[in-house]
Amino acid sequence: MVYRGIVKNGVVVLDSADVLPEGAEVRVEIVPTGCNEPLLDEQGQTLGQKLMKYAGRAVGLPEDASLQHDHYLYGTPKR
Repeated sequence: MVYRGIVKNGVVVLDSADVLPEGAEVRVEIVPTGCNEPLLDEQGQTLGQKLMKYAGRAVGLPEDASLQHDHYLYGTPKR
């Protein structure tokens, strides 16, 4: 079960009026409020970090593949 709330004067105040049972074990997770912080997975990696293992692995591509990818993928005129 997930409860949401905010911290006021150093105390977590829940949004709902539900009362948690005494002695219940809880986990507090800080939720990013802005888009300035990257989203991390369970291992603390961003999507970019996870995808880096594939960087430089493609072989046999034209030298301008990154610049003209629409041409090579969809047949649009080169820019």
